Amino acid sequence: MLRDRPAPADPAVLALQALAHVAGDDAMGPRFLELTGMDGAALRANADKPQTLVALMDYLMANEHDLLATADAIGVEPQALANAARRLGSDW
Repeated sequence: MLRDRPAPADPAVLALQALAHVAGDDAMGPRFLELTGMDGAALRANADKPQTLVALMDYLMANEHDLLATADAIGVEPQALANAARRLGSDW
């Protein structure tokens, strides 16, 4: 008998969850905006754009502390975010 395995999480959904956390964090949000050159309005307007999600995942992959905090906040293993980052980068 085969066991049902959960499908891997959609990388864009994970990235959007991570973005919501990062944007709402008092330290990470401003840092991410500064690094991308966006302001809050531009982030809201571009949140679903592939380049924004890839930029967010690149940001998280560059800072282990932020990666771990974001993974914990959205209830996933850090490896799930790393996998999503890799998939997003190759999909777009």
